[in-house]
Amino acid sequence: MFVADDPAFIADPYPEFAQLRALGEVHRHDGLGLWIAVSHPAASAVLRHRDLGRIWTDATPAERFASFNMLHRNSLLENEPPAHTRLRRLVSAAFARGHVERLRPAVEALAARLVATLAARITTDGEVDLLEHLAQPLPVMVITELLGIPESDGPRLVAWSNSIVKMYEYGIDEGRQLAAERAAARFAGYLRALAARRSADPGDDLLSHLVASELTEDEVVATAVLLLMAGHEATVNVLGNGTYALLTHREQWERLVADPGLAGSAAEELIRFDSPLQLFERTATTDVEIAGQRIPRGEKVAALLGAAARDPDVFTEPDTLDIGRDPNPHLGFGGGVHYCLGAPLARIEIGAALSALVRRLPGLRLARQPRRRPEFVIRGLRDLPVTA
Repeated sequence: MFVADDPAFIADPYPEFAQLRALGEVHRHDGLGLWIAVSHPAASAVLRHRDLGRIWTDATPAERFASFNMLHRNSLLENEPPAHTRLRRLVSAAFARGHVERLRPAVEALAARLVATLAARITTDGEVDLLEHLAQPLPVMVITELLGIPESDGPRLVAWSNSIVKMYEYGIDEGRQLAAERAAARFAGYLRALAARRSADPGDDLLSHLVASELTEDEVVATAVLLLMAGHEATVNVLGNGTYALLTHREQWERLVADPGLAGSAAEELIRFDSPLQLFERTATTDVEIAGQRIPRGEKVAALLGAAARDPDVFTEPDTLDIGRDPNPHLGFGGGVHYCLGAPLARIEIGAALSALVRRLPGLRLARQPRRRPEFVIRGLRDLPVTA
């Protein structure tokens, strides 16, 4: 069984996933303390089974993690119906006001501007970090625009987000746990103050609409934090992992250069090929059977999204990058009641970034090998040095 913090495994987990799939669809992972579903059908069943829920358990000792626990206790991601139904209805209603689609021209213009700056830096410096100058700033600029947050505050929100998501890994040390709580407290405090200003002086932004809804103050704060963390972390890592995959599968990069209209299907394939979220947990609320394996009530089971995405019974030549792959039923946005609310926005961002890159920098290539982040659950790169 794989060791989640083994550098060799983190560098390329997919061969070990293939070995696990060959042995069975569901396995007990004692190191992680849960069951893992490694086939596409089993992972899909985990995501959709109504007796497998997101049952939040406070980080302990609870008094030490008050802000971290508050953000998650009030998050639609960590609640099941009927609480989830109410939260998602209110948040979805705010999204349905046209916030996402109205951003498309702005996202495309922003991606073009960032890529133009990237190209200028390459001309001047010869080598530039694509994460720093495109993948990281694009989603945070978009989500701050969506929420009505000053763009200048984006960097500190990202820093807080980066600290908080370390808590989703396994076996993290006390220092990172305390850093996550400090970040959660600062993030919550910032958004409470901003929400209070929107309550007194509302605008035409998502945060104003959330404040005007039936959400409680804690729910408004938790929802805004979730939207920024999920919207930022996932998109950064799709663009980082995905551009790296394209540049190391040169024929696919050239294919996209020749036909930028493939940007939409390329985005889906990049999510499948090297998933930014590798594992998503559920808890059995009663005894449940997944792919013939009994999951006892109270035990956790996880959909191993990276393994499901390479299932040869679902994807033809699953280890091959194919930007025109169709159909592509990947599980990168989840499934069931917790299907990603921000999926439409993520697709716009990824497609816009890819289109801008191939149009402005068709000769883009790696300057040197990037460094990978040492975490397993949220899979990404530390940097992506490129040149042209």
